[in-house]
Amino acid sequence: MKVLVTGVGGQLGSDCLKELAARRHVALGTDVKERRAILQDLSVLGEPSFVRLDVTDYDDVKKTAEDFRPDAVVHCAAWTSVDDAEAEENFDKVDQINRLGTMYVAEAVKKVDAKMVYISTDYVFDGSGRRPWNPDGERYAPLNVYGRSKLDGEYAVSAVLDKFFIVRTAWLFGLNGNNFVKTMIGVGKRQDVVRVVNDQVGSPTYTRDLARLLVDMIESEKFGRYHATNEGDYVSRYDFCREIYRQIGLKTRVVPVTSAEYGGDRAVRPLNSRLDKKKTTESGFVPLPPWQDALGRFLRETRLR
Repeated sequence: MKVLVTGVGGQLGSDCLKELAARRHVALGTDVKERRAILQDLSVLGEPSFVRLDVTDYDDVKKTAEDFRPDAVVHCAAWTSVDDAEAEENFDKVDQINRLGTMYVAEAVKKVDAKMVYISTDYVFDGSGRRPWNPDGERYAPLNVYGRSKLDGEYAVSAVLDKFFIVRTAWLFGLNGNNFVKTMIGVGKRQDVVRVVNDQVGSPTYTRDLARLLVDMIESEKFGRYHATNEGDYVSRYDFCREIYRQIGLKTRVVPVTSAEYGGDRAVRPLNSRLDKKKTTESGFVPLPPWQDALGRFLRETRLR
């Protein structure tokens, strides 16, 4: 299978490229940045095929798809800085990347008759209640600019394509880039006490595990909307931080606070990020391992433990 992956400079895109290589698929990685600036972690693959691609340039997207003729496209490229998305000067850019760029990719995918995976987020929901969100039939009410832009991307994909996977995930951590785990370890090594919110509840997701599932999906025809995070009990960010410190033996004291008490964020985060993943397993896909196990593997692989 020939697979094009956008946004390979990010955590998930780089792991998708690795997973595809491990399964002997022919992969083409793309990113808006030059190769030398983003793919150091992919040196184990030798020289994977790579082209620079700006998803907001329709002619560029169309030409790349027509030249490569992929069987599937995994669209990881996105504006992901949630707080920066709230700045008025960034509104147009966020929309261009997350909505318009996604529409361009979907239209190019349709022209070459390929499948598409679009990576979405728990932030399409308003975070009310305690019930896990179902992938189908829910009321979407994003609380922030980033969430609205990702939901607009979902609408763009479903309006253009029939052969699509919309995969909502949450709380990503991976080797290639910054994330909550790396941030909290850095803070915990500098400070004796850290404050972490205890009213935002969800599931962490290791990008290496998620990449495996995404490749499983494109090897199938089981199209639709799915939720995917690592298994295990739902957890607050406070409890997630405590488990990080426990696994690396860090004695930093963690103090629970509410989101209101914490303050400092431009974007409002959903309190309930519980995602219902039953549809994923009922469709025959292998669930991701428990998040505690995933965290341990991540810490060993990054030598942060």
